[in-house]
Amino acid sequence: MEKIVEQTLLYDFYGELLTKRQQEIYESVIRDDLSLAEAAEEFGISRQGVHDMIRRCNTILSGYESKLRLVEKFLSMRTEVQKIRELALASHESEIARIAEAVLEEL
Repeated sequence: MEKIVEQTLLYDFYGELLTKRQQEIYESVIRDDLSLAEAAEEFGISRQGVHDMIRRCNTILSGYESKLRLVEKFLSMRTEVQKIRELALASHESEIARIAEAVLEEL
């Protein structure tokens, strides 16, 4: 999985478990695509401080995932529902396809 996509998924699932400050800095760099220098200026810390915070947050988020496996389960479920949708469409089972589509939207 691409690094940014992985970081975003991890943050979506576990970001609320970070401190408010960690959330703000992480979002500015990962979601808002600020450079380390821009984030450092915005938060009044060094570029190295931002870098360290991002690394620490990635470690924390990865730790949650290694214990809880929520992202892994989500991706697996999404893949399986996509297969259901494809099979339903191939056999012209529109109701099954509609339900699978609704579940995918929720995921």
